[in-house]
Amino acid sequence: MEQVLAKRHTLWHERLQASWFSRFVVGLVLVVLLPGLMMWGLAGFYAPDLSKINSLLGVAITYMGVFFTLRRLMSYPGCQSANYILPTVLVWYGLLVGVLFVFRLDYSVYYIFYTAVANVLFCFSSYFFIVRHIRKKVAFLPLGKANGMNEVEGVEWFRLSSPSLNGERVDAIAADLHAEIPDEWQRFLARCTLAGVPVYHYKQLMESLTGRVKINHLAENEFGSLQPQVLYTSFKRLVDLTISLLMLPLLLPVLFIVAAWIKKDSQGPALFVQERMGYRGQLFKVYKFRSMYIDQEGRGFTEGEDDPRITPVGKIIRKYRIDELPQLFNVIKGDMSFIGPRPESKNLSEWYEQDVPFFSYRHIVRPGISGWAQVEQGYAAEIDGMKEKLEYDFYYIKHFSLWLDVLIVFKTIRTVLTGDGAR
Repeated sequence: MEQVLAKRHTLWHERLQASWFSRFVVGLVLVVLLPGLMMWGLAGFYAPDLSKINSLLGVAITYMGVFFTLRRLMSYPGCQSANYILPTVLVWYGLLVGVLFVFRLDYSVYYIFYTAVANVLFCFSSYFFIVRHIRKKVAFLPLGKANGMNEVEGVEWFRLSSPSLNGERVDAIAADLHAEIPDEWQRFLARCTLAGVPVYHYKQLMESLTGRVKINHLAENEFGSLQPQVLYTSFKRLVDLTISLLMLPLLLPVLFIVAAWIKKDSQGPALFVQERMGYRGQLFKVYKFRSMYIDQEGRGFTEGEDDPRITPVGKIIRKYRIDELPQLFNVIKGDMSFIGPRPESKNLSEWYEQDVPFFSYRHIVRPGISGWAQVEQGYAAEIDGMKEKLEYDFYYIKHFSLWLDVLIVFKTIRTVLTGDGAR
């Protein structure tokens, strides 16, 4: 009986794994091949033409970029959303047109336009009819700390009462692998693994579902090291410097207008300069547009949206994060990155470290203008939800990667355009 169940679980798990490949192939036909056949016909499709070859090859690469980017972005906690489809398609097709234009390659404008429309329609259809309906079912052992996992939302939980699945089909099994697991349960986990049902340590699964790393101890990254990827750290610094230098001439007029607006609204300097704890624990001066009155005392942290110290102009520039624009100079200097944990003042950092001894590990990456904690938790008062904010920050450090940075950029742009989640 166990062998029959194992076979059934294996086949079902393989079908789940193959579903993305099926969508990829269908999309390749609908987005790349079908518009070409409709434009040029069967005979014209195979006729040698440099413009057509460039267009087909470019669109094929773009389609793959869109598909795998969305697949990767939607794998992060709470990110199965259609909001990322249009920006992803526009970015990849923008890159395609940019490459074709820079290298002066011949291409078909109509074919690229038709495929872009087809790509958007396919991605939205795939999401609304398939992706959003996929709900993971996870079984968990009633042993150790895994016994309380059913409190996490977004998953269909199945509590195992005995070392058997009893005919249930599940995506994965969660267990506290550090607990004292009886022999019969260990044999059960081994059989499940052989049957193709993945078994996860409960803590790893919790991180993937919540986007947070518990801060009761230091957590190594995906490579088993506390040190983030050195290669990506260098690459990210190069990207930060390039983008900031390109943005500076465009933003200078905006900076002068906002500065004059602040000066007119209330007394005091346009800029707010404060020492913050930065990369590798080094202090640096962060630049922001002043959003508070200069003659009112506070407790060293923002007290939420109703803080009486915030000026009328300050409420507006905070809502749309305009007050962060001067930090572009911090990025150019190397003090900050566009994406990273938010820099805290020295006093707050020392206060946090009293409760979290390894708080300083947060400075292993450059602080950012925007970060995972800000787009997930919102821009509430700094003192509120400190523990939760740190859990998001440590998740970012542990999963430090290009894909997570791209996701944060998309979420930040949505915040800037809508004002939602601004502190």
